[in-house]
Amino acid sequence: MKAILGLENSTSFIGTSAGASGATSGEVVFNTSMTGYQEVLTDPSYAGQIVTMTCPEIGNYGVTPEDVESRGPKVAGFVIRDQSPVASNWRAHGTLRDYLVQHGIVAIADIDTRALTRILRSAGVMRGAIVTGQVDPEEAVARARGAARMEGSDLVREVTCTAPFDWSAEQGPEEFVVDPGRRSKRPLRIAAYDFGMKWNILRRFATYGCGVRVFPASAPASDLLAMEPDGVFLSNGPGDPAALEYAIASARELVEADVPVFGICLGHQILALASGARTFKMKFGHRGANHPVKQLASGKVEITSQNHGFAVDPESVPGHMAVTHLNLYDGTIEGLRHTARPVFCVQYHPEASPGPHDADYLFRAFMDEIERRQ
Repeated sequence: MKAILGLENSTSFIGTSAGASGATSGEVVFNTSMTGYQEVLTDPSYAGQIVTMTCPEIGNYGVTPEDVESRGPKVAGFVIRDQSPVASNWRAHGTLRDYLVQHGIVAIADIDTRALTRILRSAGVMRGAIVTGQVDPEEAVARARGAARMEGSDLVREVTCTAPFDWSAEQGPEEFVVDPGRRSKRPLRIAAYDFGMKWNILRRFATYGCGVRVFPASAPASDLLAMEPDGVFLSNGPGDPAALEYAIASARELVEADVPVFGICLGHQILALASGARTFKMKFGHRGANHPVKQLASGKVEITSQNHGFAVDPESVPGHMAVTHLNLYDGTIEGLRHTARPVFCVQYHPEASPGPHDADYLFRAFMDEIERRQ
């Protein structure tokens, strides 16, 4: 079946349908990862976005329930060059195409993703639409121009949990367990805000011996503090961090409560905003599994997984927040630490495995922060 991708700048690409029939729209972005497409599809941080994979062949190892990062795909749409018709992997439960159809994800294949990525790098990410069937390119472009802009969008409410739930220390995976001596000295209780949390974050907490109670994004900070947690975690998530006034207010209350706090990605941005800094929309963002980040204290470089379109303005960082990590591609802030409170955060994803485990020490650092206060 024919499919068309239209961009708001009047550019269009004609290809074939690679998923469900219909139409979708959102912000068109690109991801440079060579693997991990199922994790990308199910990452809630991609809500409202049409994701272009720059790797030319996608789908060759199929899909499996073990690799999901949430209850199902969250992307608005999917763009690939070549879609593998077979799933060559003993773990596979099916093909990528069947998975996309099953979950109603509109996708397009057989287009020049290199040309599309060059457009997005030069002009910046922009709104787009994928339409399947016999459609005029101008209709796809019109749909793209009618899509909501990412700036000012609160997409967290669309992906957060509806009620608190528990993730126990027994739910960690068998692979990549930590050395027993590195686990917490006793079972720790973590209260976590779900702004669109990836499940591998919960799996990493579990392997470190932590039980986590996950709260909806709109829960007041008093609900989290009422369980007297050993620490509080602020998760990743989609949309514009500056639009999340309720989350920023909650983060400010948590910082003032002097409880250990750790934030990842959107959680990092929310903590920065709660501390008085500002965020800005990036031209095309960071999305991939090959981003070098320098730890300023040691000079070490970590290969990191990233997915964000907003960043913290370095000129706005207040004196009580110290920059701890920098992106070596463009110098943007990748980590912050409060100089007087047990609060720190990173822009990248230490729970992912690009390095493969260069940044996992941050979970141990959070445990150390907690145990120092016992």
